[in-house]
Amino acid sequence: FDFPVPLRALGEGDHVLALFHGPTAAFKDICARFLAGTLSRLEAGKDRDLAVVVATSGDTGAAVAAAFHRQPGALRVAGAFDDCQAMVKQALADRELQAQVPLSSANSISLGRLLPQMSYYAHAALTHYAAHRRRLNLVVPTGNLGNAMAAVLARALGVPIGQIVLATNANAVLPAYFNGGDYQPQASVATVANAMDVGAPSNFERLRWLYHGDDAELRAAFRAFAVDDVTIRATIAAAHASHGELFCPHTATAVKVLQDLRARGAKGDWAVVATAHPAKFEAVVEPLIDETVAVPPALDALLQRPAHAEPLAADYAALRERAQPILVEDLHHVQVGQGDEPLLAQLGEGAADCFHGQAQMVGDIAAAHRQRYAQAVATQLGLARGQAQQEIGQLLGRLQ
Repeated sequence: FDFPVPLRALGEGDHVLALFHGPTAAFKDICARFLAGTLSRLEAGKDRDLAVVVATSGDTGAAVAAAFHRQPGALRVAGAFDDCQAMVKQALADRELQAQVPLSSANSISLGRLLPQMSYYAHAALTHYAAHRRRLNLVVPTGNLGNAMAAVLARALGVPIGQIVLATNANAVLPAYFNGGDYQPQASVATVANAMDVGAPSNFERLRWLYHGDDAELRAAFRAFAVDDVTIRATIAAAHASHGELFCPHTATAVKVLQDLRARGAKGDWAVVATAHPAKFEAVVEPLIDETVAVPPALDALLQRPAHAEPLAADYAALRERAQPILVEDLHHVQVGQGDEPLLAQLGEGAADCFHGQAQMVGDIAAAHRQRYAQAVATQLGLARGQAQQEIGQLLGRLQ
């Protein structure tokens, strides 16, 4: 990626790690563009198509659409994120389907998503440590737990990160667990921080595995707190009124958690992770501050263009049936104007038309790039399945 990820001061000892300066104004731009570029390079010269399956509550789908641009095959699922995530997992486990249609994922199921996310934590923490000789503690807005998982892996590699605290919305599965309850996935509920509306965070399994399945050890290592919609709105309004700060609803959950930690005596240097630009959530933010939020130019250009996606039932059989035609259809019929960016998604809230609960089935990069995607997905998946245990085993040694 070629845009900044600044760590700026918010107050004495408090900072904001701003990750929303990419084309779709969300942190998912960083990992999606890395994944697209990496796959394109690995697949150069191949002669088969690769399908990328993505479950999204909003930001991921938009970032993937922008990164894997100029291709057809987006499906809008009439369901919630958890429905879509279950469909993606079924597809990736379907050996018969994969024999016909090579699949990869742009969700944090793929290590190709987590690796680039580790980079901005390393950059922020190392820069901070060089200047202050102190570790940087993090409060991470959390839905599917991928962003926090990247911080965990970065810390395990030796990056000077201190505590990692999770901030969720009313989907409080993780706070319930870290406060001593059983891990109980549940149906997600809609909130103003919709990109975190996840009731079954898939990266919890990965996190638990890193701690040998030892719940006591895991609970001792992390804390998690839930923030309801009323408090999210109040935090946005107060931050703007008191300090002129503008936060999206997801970032506001982390800001509120940090405020509460400070009130309880938390010491040290902390950063809240700002995951999206507030302009993406103008329907929530603008009434609270009584003014219009300026839209970043790149995001505004995307929002002016039409969305293209086909409806699909929230059922794996429907996805499986649709997967094969996506790849055999003539991809050369996709026409865009010179300089056009891909538009598979409208980036506003759009919950009514279920875009925030969709699975994106993205075909190849189309036309000039159709020959670039093939067997390297097997290479990539082979790494994830074959070598990951050895590599993560080494990380475990750093955790202990």
